[in-house]
Amino acid sequence: MDILISGATIVTMNEGFDVILGGFVGISQGKIAYIGKSAPQEQPHTILDGSGMVLLPGLVNCHTHLAQAALRSYCDDMSPQAALETLLQMEDRMDSRAAEAAVRLGIAECLRMGITSVSDLYYYPEATAKALADAGMKGNLALSAYRFLDESEDFDFDADEQCREFVRLAEKWHNFDQGRIRIDAGIYAEYTSNYKLWEGLGQYAAQKGLGFQLHLSQSQGEVDSCLERTGLSPAELLACHHVFDVPAAAAGCGYLTSQEQTLLGKRRATAVALPLTDAMAGRKSADVVSCLKSGMNVALGTGGAAQAGSMDIFEAMRFAAAASRKKDGTPLPAAALLMMPTACGARAQGRAAECGMIKAGLDADLILVDFTAPHLVPCHNVMNGLVYSAKGGDVAMTMVRGKILYQNGQFPTLDLPAAVAELSGYTIPKLFQAPKA
Repeated sequence: MDILISGATIVTMNEGFDVILGGFVGISQGKIAYIGKSAPQEQPHTILDGSGMVLLPGLVNCHTHLAQAALRSYCDDMSPQAALETLLQMEDRMDSRAAEAAVRLGIAECLRMGITSVSDLYYYPEATAKALADAGMKGNLALSAYRFLDESEDFDFDADEQCREFVRLAEKWHNFDQGRIRIDAGIYAEYTSNYKLWEGLGQYAAQKGLGFQLHLSQSQGEVDSCLERTGLSPAELLACHHVFDVPAAAAGCGYLTSQEQTLLGKRRATAVALPLTDAMAGRKSADVVSCLKSGMNVALGTGGAAQAGSMDIFEAMRFAAAASRKKDGTPLPAAALLMMPTACGARAQGRAAECGMIKAGLDADLILVDFTAPHLVPCHNVMNGLVYSAKGGDVAMTMVRGKILYQNGQFPTLDLPAAVAELSGYTIPKLFQAPKA
């Protein structure tokens, strides 16, 4: 046995939502090999003391834009429209080197917050893949493709520049390191693209066994515009063009109708709720209860740091809890909320057979949360404490496949000072200095 975590409160998130007080978890060759209330007979190489800690499956952030770490706090006091225009201007100045430096900082933040896997829908996915590969983290990466095409205009998937970039990315990185990095097809949204692109990407994804990432029904204006142009809602239109023929993770979903939820439920699509980002933008968040009742999987995301301020998935979970309360104040059970960034997040990424629970045979994607902090004492109910009181900063250890990637302020696989220096010396000047005349 390589590692034994001893004396922790184990929140398994398994089918029975079992919680083991003062339990033990053994790890061998990157897998969970032992779970019990007493120590195993086999002697471990290393013992991690979990006293006063809660052991939880690693968290999955199912929608983010890691490279936006470079734009954190820049647009927070702007109107949504002004913020969008500013972000587009900054992103237009970005290049692969600038993106990679920001991504490395974003990865460090995620690991610090207990996030072991991300779904990233953005530009420069090659740079993101390289940074994730070096750090040891998991990720599903999608190029945020866009194309404004007239219906009469010819479209050749094999010749299109963005499609060729996507294919190169998939051929190089899909299933890297036994699936630690996966590639999904992706579009930014219905209103930034065209059915020819959707069908080309969907067909390729179906042939190669890839998923699909997109933003969907994030505002009433987005829905109304699509209805006016096509007579269909965004979900209905995209479904007609085979986007949901493959496992799809749709971020936003705050303005889905019940009919659309049923449609997407039949396609086994995932609604990725963005409660913190939506609250910041003054939008409705996805109706978690209705989406679940329709048969949709419901996961949790933060969006980018430029929209949410941070990658703190605990904070996003707390906002999801608040957004899910109806007029009578009835809350979702804490266990259901904890499923969103654990078991449901793993399912959204196609990783249900490898992580999302603490169960023998699954990858040792695990985090320790320090429950000795004043705001977590006393602990009358550990799941309530995780949802309503814990913060990303309470994470003491993050591991992926049994390898510690963060522990007590240290990042063994990341050169954080070098990433910060590159961000300060190259990325920030590249994005914020006015171009020379």
